[in-house]
Amino acid sequence: MPALWLVIADFLNPDQGPSQTGDFRVDPAFFFILLGAGFLIGAFGHIIKSRTIVAVGVILIFLATVFIPIALNATH
Repeated sequence: MPALWLVIADFLNPDQGPSQTGDFRVDPAFFFILLGAGFLIGAFGHIIKSRTIVAVGVILIFLATVFIPIALNATH
């Protein structure tokens, strides 16, 4: 598991991560933060057994991984 954090940290480093080309430039940190928040909110919802909070966490995860990147790519 620590190796995964090293890969993510390396990816977020602008000097060593993959270079973005073209007019579409977005900082990936926003997506990782939104993804992490979705997981934390979803886990909290499971702990307190609230289906609504779990659904909010799942929606945040989908926003971070699917919907926002597609929308940003479509608008640029």
